Amino acid sequence: QVQLVESGGGLVQAGGSLRLSCAASGTYRRYTMGWFRQAPGKEREFVAAIPWTGGFYYADSVKGRFTISRVNAGNTVSLQMNSLKPEDTAVYYCSAGTLSAAYEQRGQYNYWGQGTQVTVSS
Repeated sequence: QVQLVESGGGLVQAGGSLRLSCAASGTYRRYTMGWFRQAPGKEREFVAAIPWTGGFYYADSVKGRFTISRVNAGNTVSLQMNSLKPEDTAVYYCSAGTLSAAYEQRGQYNYWGQGTQVTVSS
């Protein structure tokens, strides 16, 4: 079992930055870590993923603005969000899974955090 705890959400003005963190605990395994977000009335959508084997994957809407990274020997994943826009407003969820492909598909992930709210004002 893996537990995921997100932190770092908040309120920021358009053009500002936030850094989200996700701490993973439980049985240690080599997981792909991902971030998804869900805005009111919308489906949960893929934001970014970082496989244990390397590489980075981003949704087109955040490329060049968001950066995903692993720290603390891989048990923590961060999402640096720059140049934030009002349309980035959503609850952001950390996820973990043993997938090695289809990183944008939320059904591929086994574990989810409780979510953290990000609000970008115009």
